[in-house]
Amino acid sequence: MGHRATAYREPDSREVDFVVVEGRTPTLLVECKWSDTDVDRGVRYLKARFPKAGAWQISVVGTKGFVTPDGIRVALALRLLSDLA
Repeated sequence: MGHRATAYREPDSREVDFVVVEGRTPTLLVECKWSDTDVDRGVRYLKARFPKAGAWQISVVGTKGFVTPDGIRVALALRLLSDLA
């Protein structure tokens, strides 16, 4: 089994834009924003539910770069893309 990516959405509107899954286990959670915003509740929820998964909130034109206490990386999209290469 390989990796596959999908979006994730719950009925109460908690969502993330991309979830990379290996088997049936999320390995990477990615929330996409245009610019800097507070860390999204959807990515916080899924990171708590799947603590071993990598979690990112990326932006196109943001300036922030940090890791939250719960392990969510906030950075420019190019940073994530360069880490995946």
